[in-house]
Amino acid sequence: MKFKRLKDLREDHDLFQKQIAQVLGISQQYYSEYEKGNRTIPISHLITLAKYYGTSIDYIVGLTDEKNVNKKKTS
Repeated sequence: MKFKRLKDLREDHDLFQKQIAQVLGISQQYYSEYEKGNRTIPISHLITLAKYYGTSIDYIVGLTDEKNVNKKKTS
């Protein structure tokens, strides 16, 4: 499954694939496969990326459009 937001988040933070791969402890080529949707992303890597970017896994995988996890909803 391809998660377009992986690339969008990385580019929004002016980062290279190699830098994110280092955060995850994998090669740039391996990370590239995540962005292309050619490789399944382990939940542990999704958790790491969500924490790194300050967002939620739901945002990364497209289940919500709410990017900021700390934004409070008003009633």
